[in-house]
Amino acid sequence: MSDNEAGRPRIALAMGDAAGISPELTARILADEAVRAAAEITVLGDARVLAEGARIAGLAPEIEIRRAEDPPAPRRAGRPLLLDLGHCDPAIIPLGRISEASGRFATENFRRALAMAAAGEADAVCFTPFNKAAMRLVTPGYEDEIGFSAAAIGFHGVAKEFNVLEGLWNARVTSHVPLKDVAALLTRESILDNLRLTHDALRAAGVARPRIAVAALNPHAGDNGNFGREEIDIIAPAVEEGQREQLGCDGPFPADTVFVRARRGDFDAVLTMYHDQGQIAMKLIGFDAGVTLMGGFPFPICTAAHGTAYDIAGRGIAHPGAMRNAMLLAARMATRESAVAA
Repeated sequence: MSDNEAGRPRIALAMGDAAGISPELTARILADEAVRAAAEITVLGDARVLAEGARIAGLAPEIEIRRAEDPPAPRRAGRPLLLDLGHCDPAIIPLGRISEASGRFATENFRRALAMAAAGEADAVCFTPFNKAAMRLVTPGYEDEIGFSAAAIGFHGVAKEFNVLEGLWNARVTSHVPLKDVAALLTRESILDNLRLTHDALRAAGVARPRIAVAALNPHAGDNGNFGREEIDIIAPAVEEGQREQLGCDGPFPADTVFVRARRGDFDAVLTMYHDQGQIAMKLIGFDAGVTLMGGFPFPICTAAHGTAYDIAGRGIAHPGAMRNAMLLAARMATRESAVAA
């Protein structure tokens, strides 16, 4: 467990893209009593951006504010702490548009949050939504949050992105790659590695005996080789090896029905072969509730599964459900990992 007085996990919360709904979501999360009860929260961002988010949300969250250069000070139990980096004036951010200023703001906040967790000053990292195009204006090689996180903390292990709804997880073998490249990237080893990581992540989240369904790549699971041989030559052998390792996996199942079975409770997770194979299903099931977890790192990294929603930025109607779930999942996972380590 972390060493704060309440024994709660410590979450470093990075404010995301200032041109979208992230400031509003941050304010809503800081005002959420369940989130505040679940973790000690340190927010990394700018007091002016947070104040604007609170104004948009119609809230005035009670937060303790100190500047980045100030020494740590005792906080009142349940009250988040803002680490005010003083690096973004919301007046210069074009609302609802990609800009270098909003990308720089989000990038620096995220980097600082990761550094806190890597140094043992936080047990988990969360962030309100980023815009990848804005991040690339600051870091041209920025591909996704996994690569950025690994580089920021010098991590060389295997990390993958999971999407999580209550009682249902989606993992994937390939992620941010062109669809035309997916089949060539599938190997028995990559599928097996993802089965192991999914199993371990579910266990870390409190699922005692994970049940993982593996989706096929081709229509009708390849129809016995008529529509492709990936299921026969690659996916099924990986599943069989996983079963020999006592991983609770089965498949490959046709992708157009596997989520129906998972949603009714047959499985805890579905391992899909590519990004949209699972993303479409998960977002249809619960767009305003889904969480993105980056598993495999030394600490949980969570965010809402949706994006920056530029189209509704500044309107005060952003739904906080997914971000709330992200914070609560990070708190649960950090608590369990701390207990295991102890």
